[in-house]
Amino acid sequence: MPNFIFISPHFPSSYWRFCIALKNRGFNVLGIGDAPYSEVSEECKRALTEYYCCSFMDHYENEAAAVRYYKEKYGEIDFLESNNEYWLEKDAQLRQDFDVKHGVRPAEIRRYKYKSAQKEFYKKAGLKCARYCLSDKPEEVRHFAKLVGYPIFAKPDNGVGAQDTHKIKNDVDLETFLRDFAPRKTYIIEEYINGTIISYDGVSNSNADVIFETSEYFELDNAKIVEQELDDMYYCIPHDKLSDEFRDMGRRAIKSFEVKNRFFHLEWFMLKEDHPYLGPKGTIVPLEANLRPAGGYTPDLINFANSVNCYEIYGDTIAFDENRQYMDYQTYYSACCSRRFKYDYQYSEDQILEMYPTQVCYRGVYPVVLRDDMGDTFIMAKFDTIEELREFDDKFRAKK
Repeated sequence: MPNFIFISPHFPSSYWRFCIALKNRGFNVLGIGDAPYSEVSEECKRALTEYYCCSFMDHYENEAAAVRYYKEKYGEIDFLESNNEYWLEKDAQLRQDFDVKHGVRPAEIRRYKYKSAQKEFYKKAGLKCARYCLSDKPEEVRHFAKLVGYPIFAKPDNGVGAQDTHKIKNDVDLETFLRDFAPRKTYIIEEYINGTIISYDGVSNSNADVIFETSEYFELDNAKIVEQELDDMYYCIPHDKLSDEFRDMGRRAIKSFEVKNRFFHLEWFMLKEDHPYLGPKGTIVPLEANLRPAGGYTPDLINFANSVNCYEIYGDTIAFDENRQYMDYQTYYSACCSRRFKYDYQYSEDQILEMYPTQVCYRGVYPVVLRDDMGDTFIMAKFDTIEELREFDDKFRAKK
């Protein structure tokens, strides 16, 4: 029986579904997480062959001890994965140190984590990216600012989400950034793009062929959500509503990155206005590549839009190297809308449920670590049309 070590199977709370998909396909699923066993959900426990509580997982040797224990008890490890951005580099190191049969090693992980490296793989796929430079050479940064004009945008070359990002509007902002922030770490500095963030999401097989694909639209700027404590809203476009051009771009990118037997979440801009270098309004421009599922409970949103179980599709690629799910059910446009505890809203959630009894699919409270980026509570609902989706969002997020 093949052995699959799943790192942090309890977080996000729906990730036990990856584990049960693997278990149902004949894997020993061996969990490693920092939660005490008593705090792990019953669903997660049933999905695992065994769970190892590893306090202080940020200390590599603690995780290594857990893997060592499993290898001694169960034999060779076939797969080790977290599907979580935070652990990708440690996952790769553990695979190398314990000779895990499948998966990327540290030498390859750079393309997964460093945004400057990702640009080169997008270019290899024939996709035009925003111009950029790195912050380790101040004179080059100043020259870059003059070349592309303000504003420019700085973010850690190896970073996640909107953390530690800086919109630089003028020379004064630039000198402040170079003095106070640039010496601490390497930032990637990009020309500012006025665009809507859209994503290309899915699962690939061992040949880096896409076996499932879908897309999300993020109409609100994540940095602005955090800065202004806004409610979030994003929605999923199902697989059968994607344009041929969009599919082709995504598939070429996955081939270029050599994404094998993985979930992926590629983030791109759709230009809101003509750009002198990148193209006319509506042009799609690669932003970055996250070679794991989209954050939070987005896999569930994907399921509601596509009428599939993407956790099962992931299990299929690991076990069978193909998608064995039925893909011809009716599809929908699905939205995830959030609220914050600090605001008063025109309609209570119970009233929303009364208005949309058949459309609401899921609601809950985000974990504390996700709330700055995504809000405090969320609701997911699915609709036949974008117009119905927007009407629902208008009511759900309307404040008194």
